[in-house]
Amino acid sequence: MTRRLLGTLFAMLTASALVGAVPAEAATTTFAGTVALSNCSGSVVKPPEASLDDPALVLSNGHCLQEGFPDPGEVIVDQPSARTFSLLSKDGRSSLGTLKAKKLLYATMTDTDVSLYQLDTSYSKIRATYGIAPLTLSPTRPSAGVAMDVVSGYWKKIYSCNIDGFVHELHEADWVWKDSIRYTSACKTIGGTSGSPIIETSTGKVVGVNNTGNESGQRCTMNNPCEVDAAGKVTVRKGVNYGEQTYQLTSCLSRSELDLANPNCKAPKP
Repeated sequence: MTRRLLGTLFAMLTASALVGAVPAEAATTTFAGTVALSNCSGSVVKPPEASLDDPALVLSNGHCLQEGFPDPGEVIVDQPSARTFSLLSKDGRSSLGTLKAKKLLYATMTDTDVSLYQLDTSYSKIRATYGIAPLTLSPTRPSAGVAMDVVSGYWKKIYSCNIDGFVHELHEADWVWKDSIRYTSACKTIGGTSGSPIIETSTGKVVGVNNTGNESGQRCTMNNPCEVDAAGKVTVRKGVNYGEQTYQLTSCLSRSELDLANPNCKAPKP
């Protein structure tokens, strides 16, 4: 997980060589809608029912907060924030401008690993100023086997693979995530890719957020998550990477505001 924040010094020194490095098979996916955080990746996302005139939202990981990792069981809602995000051009080669948060709408590392910031500007103003439309959050659970792209605004790199399957529980150190997405081996995500949107290539919609991977084959430790099935059996998959589904968030949002009182909202609550 921490390797998803900054990566190794070597990777940082060679970041410039990755700019615009998009695999040929990911040609239909661009960097439009993605952002770079100071320590992670993210994306400008729109709930299905939101208006273009609503305040824009930025999606990333809970472990990408500047304040540090939320504790197990901790849920943060509606906190003032002035965090900034670098909005990428469609080809990922340049920053079009800086977006600024108004508040941290939601963040947790319990059951999932997600953060949502509400910006001080709308989707329509972003489009008018920069020519960039938001990515849409899919309200539908993805299926195993579908093609997907992990789009990193931090590294300006796209990783293409498929959803290998889903994990009943993913355990990493003190945190537990449920129904996580397991990637096929082609998505070799690295440090700095935390918070990248997982885009279903057939629809272009966001179905998840990239968050971790097992680095060295250790069991359930930091940077070495393990899979735990419904019977309690533990499986370790060295080198395999994971993300968290986001379709559940759509029932917890009313346009661009948090609605945890919605009976269909199953997200952890404070």
